[in-house]
Amino acid sequence: MTIPDTTLARRGPRPSQRAQAVAPFWVMQVAEEAAALARDPAPGAPRLLKLNIGEPDVGAPEAVRAAAEQVLRAGRTAYTPALGIEPLRAAIADWYRQRWGLAVEPRRIAVTAGASAALQLASLALFDVGDEVLLPDPCYPCNRQILTSLGVQATLLPTTAATRYQPSAGQIEAAWGARTRGVMLASPSNPTGTAIAPAALHAALQAVRRRGGALVVDEIYLGLTFDAHAAQPALALGEDVISVNSFSKYWGMTGWRLGWLVLPTALVEPVERLAQNHAICASAVAQHAALACFEPATLAACEQRRAVYAQRAQRFAAGLQALGFAVPVAPDGAFYVWADAGEPMARVGAADSMAFVRQMMHEVRVVATPSTDFGQADGGRCVRFSVATADADLDEALQRLRRWLLG
Repeated sequence: MTIPDTTLARRGPRPSQRAQAVAPFWVMQVAEEAAALARDPAPGAPRLLKLNIGEPDVGAPEAVRAAAEQVLRAGRTAYTPALGIEPLRAAIADWYRQRWGLAVEPRRIAVTAGASAALQLASLALFDVGDEVLLPDPCYPCNRQILTSLGVQATLLPTTAATRYQPSAGQIEAAWGARTRGVMLASPSNPTGTAIAPAALHAALQAVRRRGGALVVDEIYLGLTFDAHAAQPALALGEDVISVNSFSKYWGMTGWRLGWLVLPTALVEPVERLAQNHAICASAVAQHAALACFEPATLAACEQRRAVYAQRAQRFAAGLQALGFAVPVAPDGAFYVWADAGEPMARVGAADSMAFVRQMMHEVRVVATPSTDFGQADGGRCVRFSVATADADLDEALQRLRRWLLG
């Protein structure tokens, strides 16, 4: 009689190599540590100030919340087409026309379950196992981890303040190898808040075109570019650019999980097939409610919020510099300040930005994000602060840091 081996059953299924290759998302790891600290504060400890998460301090616009209630009452919760409801695709296209004078055909727009799903679909449609994609260092970690989980090599190109933390066309040309199939950029960028100048983006696109590759541009902070008149969508450079966008940041709809892709015509049908099988569709409630995002009053409120983030970023960056942080490049979008903490780290004896962030969290109860998530080009010296929080909290954070660092 054969006795079954129960060893594996006791251990449980073995994780795939794909799952084990994906690194932790340290933004969320730090957030979990901060949440634990907030749940069990020391007696008399001040309130925890969270400058770590890239989440707007205002939620979805009132008109969107009201629209969602109406959608639910009407029972409009059935599956939608895989690429989204036609009115929403048309409204997004009209937004590009009204704000930037761009003619984008609604049929090129694929509505997705957030920008993350958009990046997944774009990556699945463009890249095969063993391919290589070039990204800047620093960059948003999930972009490269999505590639890694699909068996695609994510290669980071070190950047500096001299190029506003964006890779140059020359770097792309030099790094392009036999397995390289594309480049993934972000403008404005998370974590640096720096946008790519139109001329630099055009040069990068030309380098990619010469190699027959794909350019994917993460533009989820496009609406939050501080100089609205200078902002230019990557789509203005040609229909072969793949643009990723989202309702999460400009409209403050993070948990609604609603985003979109603008695709070259040839990619629409493959992405539709992938979407049908991977998600069926994005949330029906979120899609119908998001039509209210494009009402004039809603857009006016979002524009006011954009101006507030610009003021906060400028003021907070100046405050950090007065404390010994270096901010080599002023952010021109999003709601982050990317600061070199080398001098403050030396003052408190922190070995790297992760240690510095943890000391700051425990000793002055201010939470930020270490550079560990975003790359290695900074040498472990940088910290990302989010200014998507109340002015009073930002002022209090600077005061606490002043007492901690300067006495």
